[in-house]
Amino acid sequence: MKNKFNKQTKDNLITYGMVIAAFIIMQILLSMGKVSSLMEGLLVPLCTYVILAVSLNLTVGILGELSLGHAGFMCVGAFSSALFSKCTEATITNSGIRFFFAILVGAAVAAVFGILIGIPVLRLKGDYLAIVTLAFGEIIKNFINVVYLGRDSKGFHFSMKDTMSLNMEADGEVLIKGAQGITGTPNDSNFIVGIVLVLVTIFIITNLVNSRTGRAVMAIRDNRIAAESLGINITKYKLLAFSISASLAGVAGVLYAHNLSTLTALPKNFGYNMSIMILVFVVLGGIGNIRGSIIAAVILTLLPELLRGLNDYRMLIYAIVLIAMMLFNWSPKAIEVKEKISTKFRTSCKGKKEV
Repeated sequence: MKNKFNKQTKDNLITYGMVIAAFIIMQILLSMGKVSSLMEGLLVPLCTYVILAVSLNLTVGILGELSLGHAGFMCVGAFSSALFSKCTEATITNSGIRFFFAILVGAAVAAVFGILIGIPVLRLKGDYLAIVTLAFGEIIKNFINVVYLGRDSKGFHFSMKDTMSLNMEADGEVLIKGAQGITGTPNDSNFIVGIVLVLVTIFIITNLVNSRTGRAVMAIRDNRIAAESLGINITKYKLLAFSISASLAGVAGVLYAHNLSTLTALPKNFGYNMSIMILVFVVLGGIGNIRGSIIAAVILTLLPELLRGLNDYRMLIYAIVLIAMMLFNWSPKAIEVKEKISTKFRTSCKGKKEV
């Protein structure tokens, strides 16, 4: 038990160290002016995708349920926090405090949606669960695209037609403009905040996995009937894991929304392709492997930009890398080779210690 605890602690420390080392290296490169403006603009989205990948791994890897609606929870967190920040920009002038409350709002709203969706949906399994969560993501995106919300001295006005039907006073402000989304969101996100949120996400997930709750969730994943026979409340633990995953996706949405001047619910931002891309990060990094999800998210986000100069061959190389990563992680031969290397490394380290 002690050896297992030490191994888990070492793995967690390696993960934290990897993130902190990447942050320090990037800060040094930024101070030296060695980072292009394009790469600098990708730093906050990188943190967003890492949070999304790690949080989805809680549902897919730890809970063992296939969810395709993660972009929907991100969308909920993004729009609720952006709306909060825009409404309180005049009253909460300190950007740090305002952004902190925006994170709490985005996480809380996404968690509520996670609970509301999870109560009926988590009774389903496999493909049925994936289809329903996919439908949720599409419903959220399309609903926001037809919402018009305004504010004047009389309060808030809501419509699903156009801005004219809001019937506001002349000095009223339109907050959500349907397909045009929200404009003028305070730009409170930055790379430092993104790294802090990544570390917080990793801390929450790793501590949950290594806790009694995490062991109950993994017992449900491995054998639902056996877990239930031991007195584990299946609904409670599945709903807890699902809502935490949704809440962290909402946090990623907050980070994403406050990095843009205009937030729109376009398919490329919160649609089906976004959910699939997050799932690809999880699968390629290794299902249940937190560190693998982080590495996969970073590599697959940076790769298309790094290969941009190759034009026609860019997506071909990207596809080859995807296949190579999949074979490296899941091919029986590759797994066997990795185990042999790991065994030799542990044996050599043990021999050095004895000497």
